[in-house]
Amino acid sequence: MTAALVAAGLGIIPGTAQAAGPVPVAAGVAEAIAEASTSEGFHSPADRTIRTALPASEGNAKTNGKTSGTTNAKTAVPQTAVPQTAQAAETAPTAQAAVDAGANSALAVDVSGTSFTAHGIELTTLITSADFALGVVIDWGDGKTDTVTAQGNAELHHSHTYDKSGEYQVKVTVTDTANAVQAANGGAFLTPGSDFTPHTPTRLLDTRDGTGAPAAKVAGQGTARVKVAGNAAVPAGVTAVALNVTVTETAANGYVTAWPGAGYDRPGTSNLNYTANRSVPNLVIVPVGEDGYVELYNGGPQPVDLIADVTGYFTRASAGGYTSMTPARFVDTREGHGASRGRLPARTAFETRIGGLREVPQGITAVALNVTVTEPEGPGHLTAFSGAGPVPTSSNLNFVRGQTVANSVIVPVAADGTVKVFNGSWMPAHVVVDVVGYYSKDSKAAFLPFTPFRTLDTREEAYGWPGGRFRAREYITQGFTPEAATGVEAYVLNTTVTETGGTGYLSVAPSPYALPAEGGPAAPSGPRPGSSTLNWTAGDTVPNLVQASDGDHGVITFWNQGYQDADLVLDVFGVYQSK
Repeated sequence: MTAALVAAGLGIIPGTAQAAGPVPVAAGVAEAIAEASTSEGFHSPADRTIRTALPASEGNAKTNGKTSGTTNAKTAVPQTAVPQTAQAAETAPTAQAAVDAGANSALAVDVSGTSFTAHGIELTTLITSADFALGVVIDWGDGKTDTVTAQGNAELHHSHTYDKSGEYQVKVTVTDTANAVQAANGGAFLTPGSDFTPHTPTRLLDTRDGTGAPAAKVAGQGTARVKVAGNAAVPAGVTAVALNVTVTETAANGYVTAWPGAGYDRPGTSNLNYTANRSVPNLVIVPVGEDGYVELYNGGPQPVDLIADVTGYFTRASAGGYTSMTPARFVDTREGHGASRGRLPARTAFETRIGGLREVPQGITAVALNVTVTEPEGPGHLTAFSGAGPVPTSSNLNFVRGQTVANSVIVPVAADGTVKVFNGSWMPAHVVVDVVGYYSKDSKAAFLPFTPFRTLDTREEAYGWPGGRFRAREYITQGFTPEAATGVEAYVLNTTVTETGGTGYLSVAPSPYALPAEGGPAAPSGPRPGSSTLNWTAGDTVPNLVQASDGDHGVITFWNQGYQDADLVLDVFGVYQSK
């Protein structure tokens, strides 16, 4: 069967899939989310409490036979409310002295805010007070408040979820009405999650011509540094970046790993794998280091050229959140689906509408696609871009004659909901476009990057895998979302297929079924997907980024849609989380 037929989802044999065994990874995911989200927070100790005298009345001047520190209206008026006269100058210190000497002179508030999800805060309030009834108001800084009561010394715990990423001023105000005194404290809370801003595809690095680095190949086991923050209109304070990374001019097999660089250890995962004499692209979503750089490591033994194009970036400023979809085919030029039937002519582009069709709403800012070229009549490249913009000089995937190549792409969307795909070859080729998700101001899921970790490698009897190859026409299920990780919209994964025995393609989709109980029968497979994530031929090692939903049951299914066995490697890089 040709790669073209496989990518089309043809030749399916119903009812032959048999689960090769579920692999639970929820514990590792829970630990990664907890580690990533708890990096932000604040603590404002009790000695920063601001105490204020309140206007007193006859009804609250005395309590329990004790005279409060605000026994007359004049001294109870806050400093700012007293007319600026000589008498006021004498009275204002007296008011503060009355507060400090009152029946609840020890009233103070200690406030700590820690994060637990991309948009969530857990607030701990420690109140020091004499034994009086207290009113407590928590202002979350987003226009929402919580009101509770307390008595004397108290420890209070509250949680809150912000709708969007950003910095919020959190304030806790404790009021002792009986003694006409108020204490307030708080701090600035920065959400761990980041929102996405699309960027016109722009080249940041090309070691072939000296763009962003000296014009020289990256040595084997060497590193290239890519300046991101402050480069090509990417702002300072960027937390992560979407890069299309391409390795070319390869002389041996190897791999490339992207990571934040300074202050971070290089992870043991890979972002793309390459073979000799092949150019291989892959989308990379990677945190940006504190110095504003990302580093690319050449894990092969021989020098290579590296290219990096920015397609978007993440910041804690409120921008576009993410909404995942079950992968849906929007364009297939072999069938005339979503574009004219027939190969896309050389050096031309087609336009297709995404926003406002099927499950995708109008008004989206960017779309996450899987773009596949198949049956090309010559070598070349494809570039996906906004329907309203000119053709960028960057590329999303490269191919040679007869090759089927897929790559994950994040593309800005024009105001009318359209994107374009340009065939940079001098020969025609077929193009397939699958939509996997979209970004919009109404989408709430923010990106929360992890320290990358591997969840599966079928070549090794580890990761909960019982051993054996990724069998032809079968599937592997993985349970991702733990109970504690609420609001997960999608996972950012890197899928790699290697040791391939023939032609095939990989499909990734949420499972409609929960994982079976331990020792119970395997869950049904669900429908075989008609979309493709990556394509391969015999002997290939092929990577691709996947932004995969785990559906209603926290389970993702990976399908070997080929007719020969292969090996599958999965690395997790982060989540989109709405809470």
